[in-house]
Amino acid sequence: MSIFTIGDLHLSLGVSKPMDIFEGWQDYHIRLQNNWQRVVKPEDTVIVCGDISWALDIKDAVEDFKFIENLNGNKIILKGNHDYWWQTSKKLNNFLEENQFKTIKFLFNNSYEVEDIIVCGTRGWIFENGEPADEKIILREQGRLKMSLDYMQSDKEKVVFLHYPAIYQNLQNTHILDTLSEYNIKRCYYGHLHGKSIKYAFQDEFNGCRHKLISADALEFCPYIINK
Repeated sequence: MSIFTIGDLHLSLGVSKPMDIFEGWQDYHIRLQNNWQRVVKPEDTVIVCGDISWALDIKDAVEDFKFIENLNGNKIILKGNHDYWWQTSKKLNNFLEENQFKTIKFLFNNSYEVEDIIVCGTRGWIFENGEPADEKIILREQGRLKMSLDYMQSDKEKVVFLHYPAIYQNLQNTHILDTLSEYNIKRCYYGHLHGKSIKYAFQDEFNGCRHKLISADALEFCPYIINK
């Protein structure tokens, strides 16, 4: 079985938030669906790194989750900065049960064993505005990442998935980077960056950990395989 990842689906099937007003996002639902079904098999797993749905309330995200449910494979979803519908773990899992979504799980202060890796992660944050409130959020996200990394004891490789990049141009989330180093993480996948920002994405090794951008438009709307 294969493991894939992709971020930033930005679905809006239940609300009016068209993405095709942005360059490169024309017919993205169709392109995403066709690419996904072509490369992902039913027994595979896809980690989706946030910004899943434009819905503000979880009840308005049902159509977007139906779209995801009907795609091949098992899906592990983490939170992005635009996922305002996000709830407590109990409410999220109740939502899945009530709507009979069988192929979707949430990555939220936990981790999952998938094939030869342990899937860990959190939304992350970065000093976008340099405000004191940012550090409070960063410390909270660092704590959530550590909870995810500590959730399961295993000799298998722990791979980290974030929504926000830990490094972007001259900005660094040192709390997240220190945690990656502390836990000897070798791979970190992230989304969030779109359009012209993609060319500035850090996609290299930092302190022994390789960082890779996997936002949907950066991948031309095709899930990226992380094991061979």
